Amino acid sequence: MIKTYAPIIAIVLLLTACKQPEARRPVSVKTGSFMRQSIERNKGLLEYEEGLIDSIIKNDTINTYHASSNGYWYYFNTHDSTQVYLPKEGDVVKINYDIRTLSNDTVYSSSEIGIVDFKVDKEDYFPGLRTAVKLIKKGEQATFLFPSSLAYGYHGDDHKIGTNQPIISTITLLDIVEKTSDSISNN
Repeated sequence: MIKTYAPIIAIVLLLTACKQPEARRPVSVKTGSFMRQSIERNKGLLEYEEGLIDSIIKNDTINTYHASSNGYWYYFNTHDSTQVYLPKEGDVVKINYDIRTLSNDTVYSSSEIGIVDFKVDKEDYFPGLRTAVKLIKKGEQATFLFPSSLAYGYHGDDHKIGTNQPIISTITLLDIVEKTSDSISNN
């Protein structure tokens, strides 16, 4: 009797084994509300920081500020009209800079940071610094006011710069070594 049911059992097992697996449904469904809240919070923070920076600019009757296309403001301490070359991606720049709070308290002095050599757009410095060096020429010095999103962001620097801290930085461009055609083929 078992022999007569064996083919039927085998067919039933075969049919149930070939059944397509069903996808598991998520335990909770995300609505995207967290992302919307985060975006709104960041917009509010940027608006607040831009208000602080705007009040600094309005109260400064000595300097002429320029708005960058990257979302920060700056003025020249030393401007050299004889120089024409601006750093480009791949050039190596030698700079000296400091970092201060918006109330002008020194966080890192230029002597503490020292002279820095870096390849433009190729190294991991804070976003504002990476683009700011492309606005000044050799021998020039400019002061930049960066919102926190272009400084060290929500994380800070794990040392002296806190969460969402806008900064002021005076950058001196000491030298530029232009990228050569040999270095283009090697990169």
